[in-house]
Amino acid sequence: MAKAERYAELASKVVEYVGGKDNIVFFTHCVTRLRFNVKDKSLVKGSDIEKIRGVMGCQWVGDQYQIIIGQFVSDAYNLIVKETGLEGNGSVDEDMGDAHKKKFSINAVFDAISGSITPIIPVFIGAGFIKIAVLLLTQFGLLTADNTTIQVLTFVGDAGFYFLPVFVGAFAAKKFGANMALGMMMGAIFIHPSFISAVTDGTALSVYGIPVYATTYSSSVVPALLTVWVMSYVEKFFAKHSPDSIRSITEPFFTLLVILPLALCVLGPVGAFVGTYLSEAIMWLYNTTGFFGIAVLSAIFPWIVMTGMHTALAPYLVNAMATVGYDPIICTANVVANIDQGAACAAVAFKTKHDENLRSVASACAVTAIVGGVTEPGMFGVNLKLKTPMYGAMIGSFFGALVAGFGHAYLYSMIGSGGLFALPAYLGGDNPFASMAWMAAGLVVGAIVTFIATYILYKPEVAEA
Repeated sequence: MAKAERYAELASKVVEYVGGKDNIVFFTHCVTRLRFNVKDKSLVKGSDIEKIRGVMGCQWVGDQYQIIIGQFVSDAYNLIVKETGLEGNGSVDEDMGDAHKKKFSINAVFDAISGSITPIIPVFIGAGFIKIAVLLLTQFGLLTADNTTIQVLTFVGDAGFYFLPVFVGAFAAKKFGANMALGMMMGAIFIHPSFISAVTDGTALSVYGIPVYATTYSSSVVPALLTVWVMSYVEKFFAKHSPDSIRSITEPFFTLLVILPLALCVLGPVGAFVGTYLSEAIMWLYNTTGFFGIAVLSAIFPWIVMTGMHTALAPYLVNAMATVGYDPIICTANVVANIDQGAACAAVAFKTKHDENLRSVASACAVTAIVGGVTEPGMFGVNLKLKTPMYGAMIGSFFGALVAGFGHAYLYSMIGSGGLFALPAYLGGDNPFASMAWMAAGLVVGAIVTFIATYILYKPEVAEA
């Protein structure tokens, strides 16, 4: 089916069903979902949206309405932008006014993190798999470390993580309604060679007589995110109070003068502290609970995804990869849980005899989850709807993650898929193939246990009644 045909109904009706353009504050998408921030939640017609072809389900996460599409979400998103004139990845209004001023809440924090980091996922994917390619080429002796191609691929892969403050600054600015160029500049200030050199050499710096905290911010997320958030309010202040004739000068100039000491003396250090200690807290959890903790996390991971809380783990993951060089817990739990959502769908498809539509949907969702790591269609359309397959997936995820965690399956490169294609990212460490082998074993055990548990628990006659 052509993309335009598949999502034509959605593109023509979705704006009306979420309350019209005037009700939309922010519109974007992640890997599987369309995301709408709206002014008035009561205007959203969720039951009508769920009936549209191509929609797997809908849910509220805080003040954000999420429409679950699956792996072709970008096709739906682009068609909606084309058909409706909604501005992609941003607000439909130049000045979001009161709608931009949300009360502080945990959901608002998750939304801010998601909106700032989700758009740069392609950077993580591209850079991460280039690092995997370098590892494979050198491990198998196809190229040596002093080969110029390897040297180029190495710094290309590193660039994707080193310049993260710049990437985060750009999309955080877009998320918070600030100037993207100024957002990128704030990120660039954190990693300027002169600043890094001063920190390395122990040179004391100050701005307006205020001491600058000496630390490095390369590969960091939270410092740029916090700084641009505050900068968005500073910029709006000067935009409002600057004469129109000189606003193009006063707005960026005075914004930078004000935000500079805040960034280097307060917000940057606070962000670095938060990022560092979040990573240390998760590492402490791993060191304390070991593989049992990974097993429990994997069992409950689908519920974490449903609440949107998984987005809060992104800063930890980026910081862990940049500091210790691996992640021992989050991605292992996540990937095992993803595969097992697919295994549960496969069991439903195998056991269902009389409902052709359910069997077809479950089969498709099994492939999507296992191969692509896209779980929302299967999670919302099959497992959660039927309940017992979700229980089966949780049981299997516990035992699968228990095996992977016991063997110290560590993620060494950022992954672009939470399915089978995540396996190469487990290559690394002193014995590069041992981690991947244990992860593969955990996936196999998890999938088998999930399939058996779901097959036993799921009663087609109840679901089809």
